[in-house]
Amino acid sequence: MKLPVVAVVGRPNVGKSTFFNRVLGERIAIVEDRPGVTRDRNFARTEWNGREFYLVDTGGLVENSDEPMDRLIRDQVLTAIAEADVLVLMVDGKAGPHPLDYAVAKHLRKVAKPSVVLVNKVDNLGHPSATGHHDFWDLGIGEPYPVSSLSGKGSGDVLDIIVEHLPDVEGEEEEALRVAVIGRPNVGKSSFVNRLLGEQRLVVSDVAGTTRDAIDTPMRYQGRKLVFVDTAGLRRQSKIDHGVEFYSSLRTERAIERSDVCLLLLDATEPIAVQDLKIAEKAWETGKGLIIVCNKWDLVEKETMTAPRYEKEIRDRATYLQWVPIVFTSTLTGQRVHRTLELIVEVQEQRKRRVPTHKVNETLRALVMRTKPPAHHGHPVKFLYGTQVSTEPPTMILWVNNPEGVTTSYERYLQNGFRAEWSFTGSPLVLRFRRRDDERDGPRRRQGVAHAPEEPDEDGVEVQYVREDFGDDFEGEFDEDYEDDEENG
Repeated sequence: MKLPVVAVVGRPNVGKSTFFNRVLGERIAIVEDRPGVTRDRNFARTEWNGREFYLVDTGGLVENSDEPMDRLIRDQVLTAIAEADVLVLMVDGKAGPHPLDYAVAKHLRKVAKPSVVLVNKVDNLGHPSATGHHDFWDLGIGEPYPVSSLSGKGSGDVLDIIVEHLPDVEGEEEEALRVAVIGRPNVGKSSFVNRLLGEQRLVVSDVAGTTRDAIDTPMRYQGRKLVFVDTAGLRRQSKIDHGVEFYSSLRTERAIERSDVCLLLLDATEPIAVQDLKIAEKAWETGKGLIIVCNKWDLVEKETMTAPRYEKEIRDRATYLQWVPIVFTSTLTGQRVHRTLELIVEVQEQRKRRVPTHKVNETLRALVMRTKPPAHHGHPVKFLYGTQVSTEPPTMILWVNNPEGVTTSYERYLQNGFRAEWSFTGSPLVLRFRRRDDERDGPRRRQGVAHAPEEPDEDGVEVQYVREDFGDDFEGEFDEDYEDDEENG
């Protein structure tokens, strides 16, 4: 089911983003007391009185401007008007009718869609003197409704009116796979999303920092809904200024947390930077799927083994990157851009993969028999039982007689062994170690009966992320009392 779309339009600095945040109940759109802060269409799903819809925040519309950014923003606003089901014209009640208000109203009359005029900044709402909003009847698109987005006065009333204009829909919206497009500034993130969508959905400019909000953009691939989140470029913390760029950085981090899979875009004309690795690590440690996209590959001078050498340079920088898919693309020519769609679906399937308990224990037994665990203070470390308790990312709990005795290198060895068996390409793999209760279960073990603890509720599992690489030599002993669980018979 396609949810209806409500677009908030108007001239610059009338409070569109403030209203957007007020409706959503959180500061999603950047708000600053100067024009031009909002540049892209900013989508967010919301609900009022049981009706769900998408609310779209747009940049300020400026007519007859020769500034390149103003023209780009104007194209975005006109696209939002064309796609919306209901249009909300936001005007400034303190300033009164403005020539740009009439220009925007003219656009709305042409499309013949339900329109609502909101007169913002009416702080004395309810007072007998609060009659200035009637001046906006002259716009010719219906009754003007007063509201104060900053304080929230009148917001419930105007939302009731907006919801009345929503078209009827049936059914439930399918669950979407969320993909965050992340990377340093000016590596081509917006151009990449536009190439995937086949249209200029996001503002693209050679000026670094054009994208400031995290922009949700839906599309369909093989019958499945994907939502791409184009994020502001993340720079080193010392390079981030206060104000707009600071909040852009915070929203990018939140976009990573809300995503399922992250696409890290690199500029292939430059060596991989430390900041690229920090961004990749942020996504990996948050438990998200990760794909590295080397963009601008058309600008790289090709020699024999150019791509393998560049890929090796990336993987050598961090051990966990050996499990991350790498693709070389060009948003200018479209080279291998759509290959990333296949990888996104594949990585998400790996994040949701669940391994049967008896398979986990068979592989655990083979790994421990092949390389023994190290002894801890002269006592052997014995693995008893293992099971996968959750997905997204895959999380396994291994019961052991002494968790403190499991060294970091042996933990990495187990991770590599599990990955060799089941891959989990592009997805973090979480291992947790639990101690057996010697007092409660000691008599049963002395009788030669292996104890298989109950599988814990995945909500109670504490998540810990580790990096993978092969460790040193190991010594230890496998628990001879180990038996398969019920699932293995």
